[in-house]
Amino acid sequence: MKLSTLKEYLGDKVFYKTMLKIAIPVSLQSLITVGVNLMDTVMLSSMGDAQLSASSQAGQFITLFMIMCMGLGMGASVLTSRYFGMKEEHSLKSTITIMFRIALIFAVVFMIVTALIPSQIMSVFSPDREVIDYGAKYLYWMIPTFLCTGITVPATVVLRSCNQVKIPLISSIIAFFINIFCNWVFIFGELGAPRMEIEGAALGTLIARVFELVFIFGYMVIFDKNIGYRIRHLFMKTGGLLSEFLRISVPVIISDTLLVLGTNIIAIIMGHIGTTFVTANSVTAIVQQCSTVFTQGISNASGIITGQTMGQGHYEKAQKQGYTFAFTGLIFGLFAALIILILRQPILDYYQVSAEAKEIAGELMNAILITVIFQSVNSVLTKGVLRAGGDTKFLMVGDVLFLWVAAVPLGALAGLVWHLPSFWIFILLKIDQFIKAIWCMFRLSSGKWLKRIRTEDEIQQKALQDTE
Repeated sequence: MKLSTLKEYLGDKVFYKTMLKIAIPVSLQSLITVGVNLMDTVMLSSMGDAQLSASSQAGQFITLFMIMCMGLGMGASVLTSRYFGMKEEHSLKSTITIMFRIALIFAVVFMIVTALIPSQIMSVFSPDREVIDYGAKYLYWMIPTFLCTGITVPATVVLRSCNQVKIPLISSIIAFFINIFCNWVFIFGELGAPRMEIEGAALGTLIARVFELVFIFGYMVIFDKNIGYRIRHLFMKTGGLLSEFLRISVPVIISDTLLVLGTNIIAIIMGHIGTTFVTANSVTAIVQQCSTVFTQGISNASGIITGQTMGQGHYEKAQKQGYTFAFTGLIFGLFAALIILILRQPILDYYQVSAEAKEIAGELMNAILITVIFQSVNSVLTKGVLRAGGDTKFLMVGDVLFLWVAAVPLGALAGLVWHLPSFWIFILLKIDQFIKAIWCMFRLSSGKWLKRIRTEDEIQQKALQDTE
């Protein structure tokens, strides 16, 4: 292979500069999210196990909504990054309008359901009456956040797809400090405020979410010039683009929703294995989150760059960039594994847990070392390159098949029936990450993932031809 050809696959300085320009802010934003969750847990832990458990369990329901909104935004970004690369402004704005309309429907449905049956929602996650009561109070305060999140999460994803990555990061940083300050004031009743405990935590989160809505949506419809989207575009006619939007986005929403449900099922399996296993997994939880933070940034960058490259009509270039991103995912996976290896013992020594839990946590760390490598490659391909190529139906099948047919049943058998060592239980619970990484590499090399996406004008012209 010639050196010039090799450079096309390895990428040049401009390519990596563009990738890092997107990946670093997205990674920092993900890290801030981990920090927010950690601080909420720390600040509410002094209120007792019931309130801490209630906020955590209620958070599962809220996370389900956020994942649906993220799926909606990611589905829309497949189109917006492509149209942005094509400089197809009308189709770009139409896509965003459809996205916001669907997001509002999602938000209204969740708000109504939460307002009517908060206790019933909590009873799904916990049989404890005290936890249910606290959780219902928490959810009551969180009702308006569905509207805020329903707008800001998809808007954030779309802004990123059109090269606006700094604004969401700035918003997250400010919201992080607002959340911590408001939690301190309302949970503990500082500065003359009433002591609200778990309801104070919900109020703090609500205030932070309102800020994010004003900041992100306000910037998008007033100041942003890359997209040029304004309030009046919410009422624009979207022509026949809805069918193209649903064709691309629905598989993404289904895929991401089923993945988060699968994650909850895996958590339930761990709970049935035993309290010690759950404790050990909790010790490794932050490690698991932090080890994938930068991979999430690379995944977002790969999706945005691939979509814009294909939008410019450079399909062969997108194919070569796909290999570059896969290789980059492997490198960062190996780097994450090295970091875990170095920090493994200091982290285990930090936690004051039983000797048995610490031993199991050590085994889980060893399993994470291996898993994170495959997970990194898999994430870059499934959430980035292949998705941006429009191959969303193929990815949906893979997500559903490998999680629900392989990981969930094998993990359950390993932990509840075969009683395998903790290392192998974790490996089998995450076996879908291994399978998808290999499966997606074959898909990448086939070139079948490079799908053409129609513009609104093309759809309308086709409709006119069909009627003649």
